[in-house]
Amino acid sequence: MIAKTYTCSLLGVDAVPVEVEVDITPGLPYFATVGLPDNIVRESKDRVKAALQNSGYTFPADRITVNLAPANLKKEGSGFDLPIAVGILAALGIVNPQKAEGMLLTGELALDGRVKPVAGCLSMSILARDSGYRDVIVPAPNAPEAAVIDTVSVRPVDHLSEVVEFLNGRNELPIFKSNSEGIWNERTWEDADFEEVKGQEHAKRGIEVAAAGNHNVLMIGPPGSGKTMLAQRIPGIMPLLSFEEAIETSKIFSVAGMLQNNPLVVRRQFRSPHHTISDAGLVGGGHIPRPGEVSLAHNGVLFLDELPEFRRNVLDLLRQPLEDGQVTIARAAITLTYPARFMLVAAMNPCPCGYSGDPVKACTCSPVLVQRYRGRISGPILDRIDLHIEVPAVKYEQLRSEGKAERSHSIRDRVSRTRDIQLKRLAGEGIYSNSQMKPRHIKKYCRLDAQGHNLLEQAVRQLGLSARAYHRILKVARTIADLEGQESIQPHYLLEAIQYRTLDRKMF
Repeated sequence: MIAKTYTCSLLGVDAVPVEVEVDITPGLPYFATVGLPDNIVRESKDRVKAALQNSGYTFPADRITVNLAPANLKKEGSGFDLPIAVGILAALGIVNPQKAEGMLLTGELALDGRVKPVAGCLSMSILARDSGYRDVIVPAPNAPEAAVIDTVSVRPVDHLSEVVEFLNGRNELPIFKSNSEGIWNERTWEDADFEEVKGQEHAKRGIEVAAAGNHNVLMIGPPGSGKTMLAQRIPGIMPLLSFEEAIETSKIFSVAGMLQNNPLVVRRQFRSPHHTISDAGLVGGGHIPRPGEVSLAHNGVLFLDELPEFRRNVLDLLRQPLEDGQVTIARAAITLTYPARFMLVAAMNPCPCGYSGDPVKACTCSPVLVQRYRGRISGPILDRIDLHIEVPAVKYEQLRSEGKAERSHSIRDRVSRTRDIQLKRLAGEGIYSNSQMKPRHIKKYCRLDAQGHNLLEQAVRQLGLSARAYHRILKVARTIADLEGQESIQPHYLLEAIQYRTLDRKMF
């Protein structure tokens, strides 16, 4: 007899439907799983057999063939255990196969029949909504994330026997309801506030400009000047996440198995990987592909402290996500794409000892050593950073000052208003911030008067700016004009944008 159940497989951050066909025929005991299963899926036969027997059900001493369709899609993960076990019971006539129609099932089976959590249940719930499945049966710990999609009936289970009794109509699996409103009210970022940062008004202004246009930024300053402190507070001045952005980010964390007790990511993420991170750790990949830090920072901030200490080949991998907002990982059997639209914030010392140009502490580095240190950052990566901001050491008078600095929520209000201006202007273009503008958008929305053209021409000639740096200056000037509520780009906005190219001015 042939029985069918339905589940899904993850392809990047999206779930694709998989039909589990189980055929039991007389013959020598044999269990075959076909349809491009990976090693974890192949091992499911031992987990399923033990779970069925220890739950009091019969495991047939016949020939069992499990087909995972479509057969040309590689299947990964332990979430196939539960649908395979239910399919075997349906083929034996122990479970009503008609009741399983229109349901998606997922879950890893323990040897005693308990249903253990798996990754990607939020993506599965989205698939159910879009494909018309009426119910989703998931492990109980995964129910909160799956129930974020409130148009799908999410039924949590703890044991295989609960699923069998439900499908046979002998008990009811209650539908889990998520407290989405309560979760959504936690979007505000109150852990770190710009009010706590003493001095650094120039750096704060530059960071506000960067956040307003979602521009990449590099801070240069001596140790202890507050670069990390400033970076940690950037998510708090960015606009609050929309529901669509929260779902996008939560899908990535769900696939990575990192949602834990938070069913929905409601704050912009701040990811700060160590400089020893590997290629796969930063952009994703591995034997079993997983999202990297650039994807976990989607819709948030990726902070790279001590930028020159990162391996150059690792930094060069940032080119694609910085340009395209996504990462493509190619393998022999499959090509996966992970979203990676983030604001890059980097920090570095001006030299290896950290005190080049400091008025108090003398620098001990030779010019050759300084050049070699700065040369660790490739030109293409530097070109993709819109703002270079100097963060000098804070003076004692500023540290002891009792005056209150502006709070993050006030800055966030200005940034949000600026983003709204960009949304209205660019929504028809399919982009959502000034940093995403292509040359055709720059030509359309960043027009300069004669004085502006003269200023920019002098900057390009004297600083030797590349075409990409030229476009970056125009985009930053457009953002400054939006912050001031002006339609035209005034010469002083352009001058401010040019002075944010610190490293170009120093002939880096």
